[in-house]
Amino acid sequence: MSASYLSQIPADIASLDDYKKYAKKNLSEQAWAYIAGASADEVTLRDNATAYQKIKLLNRVLSDVRQGNTAIELFGSRLAHPIITAPIAYQKLAHPDGELATAMAAQAQDGMFVLSTLASIRLEEVAEKTSGPRWFQLYFQKDRAQTLELVQRAEANGYSAIMVTVDSPINGLRNREQRCQFQLPADVSAVNCPDALKTPNIGQGDSMVFQGFMAQAPSWQDIQWLKDSTRLPVIIKGIINPIDANLAQDAGADGLVISNHGGRTLDTLPTPVDVLPEIYRNTRGRIPLIVDSGIRRGTDVFKALALGASAVMIGRPIMFALATAGPLGVAHVIRLLRDELELTMALCGCENLDHIDDDCLWQNK
Repeated sequence: MSASYLSQIPADIASLDDYKKYAKKNLSEQAWAYIAGASADEVTLRDNATAYQKIKLLNRVLSDVRQGNTAIELFGSRLAHPIITAPIAYQKLAHPDGELATAMAAQAQDGMFVLSTLASIRLEEVAEKTSGPRWFQLYFQKDRAQTLELVQRAEANGYSAIMVTVDSPINGLRNREQRCQFQLPADVSAVNCPDALKTPNIGQGDSMVFQGFMAQAPSWQDIQWLKDSTRLPVIIKGIINPIDANLAQDAGADGLVISNHGGRTLDTLPTPVDVLPEIYRNTRGRIPLIVDSGIRRGTDVFKALALGASAVMIGRPIMFALATAGPLGVAHVIRLLRDELELTMALCGCENLDHIDDDCLWQNK
């Protein structure tokens, strides 16, 4: 890595995608493959990148938006904008300060930070060194005692919601990181749960998929147990099927993240923005919906909100920015999206987020 990534943003960066070429230069081949790659033939990854371009805006003119703002309240946290940093694992792959750098950037931009179970910085250190709002992303561990310990640590350290990821009990097959035999560097690990990546033990003739990983994967009963085990809101991340969205509500979910995991788990899934309208119709007004996978522009944020999302999350651009300009880069990415969102709102006649709906989109006419 070049030392310059610690202190400056390259002068020619004008959009989120501009960070990608700099990140590729700064990262090792293995780190780049892990961060930028996706499962199988990367069809879902490509679809995520193009889905929003197919949705057309319908602008308005002569609107009075002089009192405009992008403020939002989510689970008791008042935020300046609806742009959330996604729970990305092993952020020290991109920057020596890892998740701490991202949390500081989110705090500087008055936004929400989400810490991954597989973070490379201890959750207590993030809480000690930052004061911004934060959620904890949970992967269920092999037994409930280990899972509950993580939840209780998050509660004790001021994390205000639990975001449980349910769509990745098994990594996608034949992905780029496997082709380059990815291994974490010696100074990067899942410090909050060191046993998280152990391969399950299986009997002779058993399947590593069915009798291995899936045997310890969570169920809807585990979601209900989690709800009973914490005082914090529980947000379920990784919903694509509207049937599962309904089941999540039945299980008591306080919010949903509509996500295909950035194309990293199962290839050829639909994009979140494709299924969002139906899920919104089924959940209208009852629980917040957060959308990730493919958000790269302020217009993308606007379109997701118009189709029913309450907020959005961004993942890979955070890592690209970290690898390019550290926490300053991450803050810049968030600010770029917010500036582009404000511009889109102004030109579409929307004074605040409540004014954004599907009347702002041409595809629904």
